[in-house]
Amino acid sequence: MPAKIRLQRFGKKGFAYYHIVVADGRSPRDGKYIEQIGIYNPNSKPATIELNSDKALSWLQNGAQPSDTCRAILSYKGVMYKKHLLGGVAKGAFSQEEADARFAKWSSDKQEKVETAKSKVSAGKAGEISRRLEAEAKVNEAKAQKLAADRAARELAAKPVVEAEATEPEAPAATEQETPEASAPESTSSEAPAEEIQP
Repeated sequence: MPAKIRLQRFGKKGFAYYHIVVADGRSPRDGKYIEQIGIYNPNSKPATIELNSDKALSWLQNGAQPSDTCRAILSYKGVMYKKHLLGGVAKGAFSQEEADARFAKWSSDKQEKVETAKSKVSAGKAGEISRRLEAEAKVNEAKAQKLAADRAARELAAKPVVEAEATEPEAPAATEQETPEASAPESTSSEAPAEEIQP
């Protein structure tokens, strides 16, 4: 069975990353491999791909079969296109210089597309952050207005009570048991007042 270029899973549950390996087609997914040629991390935006293109190209030319995901990764990195161009050179369709020029043009175009995609992702993140901040500011402003309205309503409700208390005359506090000194009438003495006494 021919060698396979495939992914070997690493990482924890829900956060996997992969090694790109060349392995015997009969070996298990995470089992023995012949050579590791790269790393693929789909968790980052955009996905991180580190690939030794020369080794991958040599394995492809020697008959290694990539899995579907690895074929997409190799195509993204230009290995499949380079293999196609080298096939054209071998058949005599064009020269090696023209193949190199075509690959250089493809690489520059691809790099521009990748940079554009990265800028869109970063701009999208910045825009999302600004939208969230604006939404939070609106919510905070609405809460502040509601609190101000509640305070004003409480102050209006409290003012008439204070004015009513200020206008009412204060009634003397009546006690249930009056002291005998306060309840006793004015003391009368047997002596007449000084004016009534005549010598």
